[in-house]
Amino acid sequence: MKEWHKLTLMIAVFLAAYFIPFNNPAVQVSILEAFHMLQEYAREHVLFCLVPAFFIAGAIANFVSQGAVLKYFGGGAPKYLAYSVASVSGSILAVCSCTVLPLFAGIWKKGAGIGPATAFLYSGPAINILAIILTARVLGWQLGLARAVGAVLFAVVIGLIMAFIYRKEEDEKIKATMGQMVDQEERRRPAQNLLYFVVLVLILIFAAWGRPEDAAGFWNFVFGIKWYVVIILLGIMAFMLVRWFESYERVSWVESTWNFSKQILPLLFGGVLVAGLLMGRPGVEAGLIPSHFIEAAVGGNSLQANLLASVVGAFMYFATLTEIPIMQGLLGLGMGQGPALALLLAGPALSLPNMLVIRSVLGTQKTVVYIALVVVMATFSGLIYGSLVP
Repeated sequence: MKEWHKLTLMIAVFLAAYFIPFNNPAVQVSILEAFHMLQEYAREHVLFCLVPAFFIAGAIANFVSQGAVLKYFGGGAPKYLAYSVASVSGSILAVCSCTVLPLFAGIWKKGAGIGPATAFLYSGPAINILAIILTARVLGWQLGLARAVGAVLFAVVIGLIMAFIYRKEEDEKIKATMGQMVDQEERRRPAQNLLYFVVLVLILIFAAWGRPEDAAGFWNFVFGIKWYVVIILLGIMAFMLVRWFESYERVSWVESTWNFSKQILPLLFGGVLVAGLLMGRPGVEAGLIPSHFIEAAVGGNSLQANLLASVVGAFMYFATLTEIPIMQGLLGLGMGQGPALALLLAGPALSLPNMLVIRSVLGTQKTVVYIALVVVMATFSGLIYGSLVP
């Protein structure tokens, strides 16, 4: 950490300790709520979502050749291939805006282009098939369809715009990467590497599988057997690691996983605390910003209402699928259809913790541009949808 960063942090802590009115009951409740949210996040998402995602990111960094990443996500890859793969990735990975971060960081550090990488970053949490189906079932098929179409288009358009804005930098990156690339001897067959990653992704999917509302449906059956499936998959992965990988490769994998964890977890935990302090947990009105202020401001289909819904959604943290009951409550209190879509398109893909980590990977300028694109596109999508649907 640079010295001026340390000084800024010390000044910020001093000012907070000096000026925050800790005797105020509302402040006390909000601080407690922030730690409740952190505890909830740690219990529900760290072990079974983030930890598998970190191991996948470490595996990408070690076992995916640079040539493979450049083939599908590199700045020089065919656009139809790169954006097709990136824009539908969320239909396979049912992850939240924070769980996708180590995966994004992994492909970015391997040389992925800014366009396909940000398309993947958006699509990972936004294009969740289960969430879209549940949106259509609970909130109406029109909103579910609009969310699905909007999410795919957002991923592609945001990626293309980011690639256009930073095209000169991307051209330099392509030249530098091509100059550094060397042919690597592969110890394993491509099918073995593919099967290894399939097992890792399946562990993430089943470990993070939440309990569905329908207690008698097929998805509830899957939930009931998920730990048996995870144990079997862990056994398969252990076999692969022993038979297909050398000891130095296993050590390198763990080291890369640890490096991603050190980079991302502190920022995530800090962001979750701030989000809980300001807005509280979903469904619990205990943050510094009262929820009825938000509800009163997003009725109708005005530009202001859609913009506010996009901005609030962008900063608020949504665990996977939690946005649906929240939206159901807000719609019942008079939220407009347009702002509802705007929040659904901006909310799951962004959050305050997510923004902090993206900045550490891409830098401040690219992060601000990415956030602005999501917010602006969500706002105008909400305006258009709200004018078409009563």
